[in-house]
Amino acid sequence: MKSLAKLILFFSLCFIIIFSLAILFGLLSSWIDAVRIIPLGARPGEDAAEAVWKILPIVIHLSILLTLSYSSRRKIPVPLSIVCIIVLGCVFAIGGSIGLSRTSALQAAIKPAPSVPGDPGLILSRSDNIIVLLKDSSVIRGPRVVSIPGQPLIYQEEPLGPYNTILNLPDLPFSDDTPWFIRSMEIDFNLSAGEIQNRLEENLISFFTYVFSLILLLASLRFLMDLSQWPLANLFLGALVFRSILALETFLNAREINALIGSFIKIKVPPMLITPLVFSTIGVLVIIYTLLAHIARRLGSRSHDSGSERSMDE
Repeated sequence: MKSLAKLILFFSLCFIIIFSLAILFGLLSSWIDAVRIIPLGARPGEDAAEAVWKILPIVIHLSILLTLSYSSRRKIPVPLSIVCIIVLGCVFAIGGSIGLSRTSALQAAIKPAPSVPGDPGLILSRSDNIIVLLKDSSVIRGPRVVSIPGQPLIYQEEPLGPYNTILNLPDLPFSDDTPWFIRSMEIDFNLSAGEIQNRLEENLISFFTYVFSLILLLASLRFLMDLSQWPLANLFLGALVFRSILALETFLNAREINALIGSFIKIKVPPMLITPLVFSTIGVLVIIYTLLAHIARRLGSRSHDSGSERSMDE
């Protein structure tokens, strides 16, 4: 009971601390973006509830990963730790999601400060494409010079698009040097958050099954924390596997993949339950493997101890 209480306390503190830090960094990021983003009308981060929705999957993954590592280091029984993490993860994830869905009045306490207009000659850059503004940045449809790799400079006195429509100045930051590994994780976490939010708004059964199956799969990876004698190495390995599951989640949620999997299943399954069915199947198989391996180790250790005792008696 004492170890169970410590595990519950550890998961709760992890979830609350990571959640609070993520919100803090999210607000700081939105304030920085408010200064970096052009045009001046752009106000990223005004909707605090939407920002927190994007944070929720990150908090769930990190809390479960750290708690799995903690349960391994504290030698908490495998079945107990898996069941406890599944229950705690579902309670916090479902409670947080429902709370966010009912917090329509949640807005940023301090709105981002207005951006300072840039002088003529302001250079915007993204993906090697460069735009040089020839007037103040507040003039959204002002003249500009566009540089595209492998092409000569383009002067646009009045930016025009198809059918002579005027192109608004895009929301370009001064630069974007974020590594692709980080950007890909951000994209996948945003897609995961959008999937959870959409399922909650559409169907409670779909939402509950999706959250439960995801947490079941993540919690089933307890065996990763016992692969070596170095807890930190096991933790990094677990992080890589969690990243793979996040990519798998994005892959399975694609409509084409859902339809393809559904065509292979003989029993007719609603499309909304295909991804939870895959997650639950993998999670149950991993849990069965973990329990069988755990039982085999204990039986092996007992036979070894009894063999050593016999040799001493002889």
